[in-house]
Amino acid sequence: MIRVLLADDHNLVRAGMKSLLEKSPDIRVVAEASDGLEAVAQFKALRPDVVILDISMPNMDGSEATKYILSIDQGAAILILTMYLERQYAVRAIRAGALGYITKSVSISELHAAVRNVALKKRFLMEEGLDALTSRLTSRRSEVDLVDSLSDRELQILCLIARGRKVKEISQELDVRTKTVETYRSRILRKLGLHNNAELCRFAFENALLDG
Repeated sequence: MIRVLLADDHNLVRAGMKSLLEKSPDIRVVAEASDGLEAVAQFKALRPDVVILDISMPNMDGSEATKYILSIDQGAAILILTMYLERQYAVRAIRAGALGYITKSVSISELHAAVRNVALKKRFLMEEGLDALTSRLTSRRSEVDLVDSLSDRELQILCLIARGRKVKEISQELDVRTKTVETYRSRILRKLGLHNNAELCRFAFENALLDG
């Protein structure tokens, strides 16, 4: 039996994922968490065989939770789950130490295969992840460093801005205040040394952040 810890900040998503996971007789969800901090605490208490982490969660995101869990147990088997197809998320997840990367559009068979592979300490990447590793390994170091300087939430908002979303639309989609989005936007511009949305769009395009 593969014991799974499932972390996602959306109750309905967790319920759906748990139902799909437990359609396989060899997989059982033994604990759930609604954010990264709770996932770390549950991992300490239960030491599950596989940890499935949503990449974007409050308090501590999936990448940070991955690093923290691996600092507790270097042998932890972590699978990153995300709704995003953009390939930079695969790179960030793997660099953080996760063994696998799947999107929420994954088929049931792929989900089960991912859990089984990761439980055996084997890497499991969807096609987006494979493309990402090849592409980013050939990227210039300075560009990679700039992207990596962004938090997952900052990267998410950068991609939404680059896709032409307005501040109000982003705030509604992410369920945060417009002022919060504007603060993130200012922080992103400062980190990347940019000045406006046009430059943000060009940066996203040049760094292949909008694939998928």
